[in-house]
Amino acid sequence: MAGVVAGVSRAPGHHFSKPAALSIRLTAGLGVEGDAHAGVTVKHRSRVAADPTTPNLRQVHLLHGELLDELVAAGFRVGPGLLGENVTTRGLDLLGLPAGTLLSLGATAIVEVTGLRNPCLQLDRFQPGLMAATLGRDADGRLIRKAGVMAVVIAGGDVLPGDGIGVALPALPHRRLEPV
Repeated sequence: MAGVVAGVSRAPGHHFSKPAALSIRLTAGLGVEGDAHAGVTVKHRSRVAADPTTPNLRQVHLLHGELLDELVAAGFRVGPGLLGENVTTRGLDLLGLPAGTLLSLGATAIVEVTGLRNPCLQLDRFQPGLMAATLGRDADGRLIRKAGVMAVVIAGGDVLPGDGIGVALPALPHRRLEPV
């Protein structure tokens, strides 16, 4: 086990925050049952406007709880689900994973990491200054997007807080995560 599920969230409508749930059900090829972003094609409103036939690489949003700790320490009022994620994790370096990593969530669910969530101005509408707080720079000056990763569902199942998270890295060479 590489990490643990700290919280799960879903929202049937297109809202920024997602209320916490006791469990969520992942459906292969679709996403989180009952969540507005579930589907084979894109559901994010701006992406639907651009091309509604684009494959949905953002079926599940995972966010590391350590970012929430960092944001709380900086004075923001955040918690699981409030930044729009479906799965809040602990003990797993989500941002350091390569594209194509398989994450086992709970007993049967498996998601494939497709890329980074690109922080957007909705963060500042939620709390001023939050977008900048989810961005950083590495030692080489490259932009770091800290707002979590996106994934597609490979195998379905129920996911609950406290479930373990297993990690299976893809074959070499690894590809860095890019925004999706």
